Amino acid sequence: MPVYEYECGECKKIFEIQQRIADAPVSVCPECGGNVKKLISMSSFQLKGGGWYADGYSSFAGKAACADTGSAPSCSAGSGGSCCQCPAAN
Repeated sequence: MPVYEYECGECKKIFEIQQRIADAPVSVCPECGGNVKKLISMSSFQLKGGGWYADGYSSFAGKAACADTGSAPSCSAGSGGSCCQCPAAN
């Protein structure tokens, strides 16, 4: 269940509430009874470890392929160059 963050307009207290997505937003502060507004807070979602990005799409993977084989992989963008020579890969 997601955790939502709210701020009270009266007492300025910031608090978190665990709610289902279908639940109605909180409108009253549990401390003072004032009106609250939902805050947009930083997500706690993180990608860690190996995965599709690290294995095939990062610039590090292209550099490793160039170093391992001694030749550059062909460019899929149609320029005929390689990822090793691409300014974006450096």
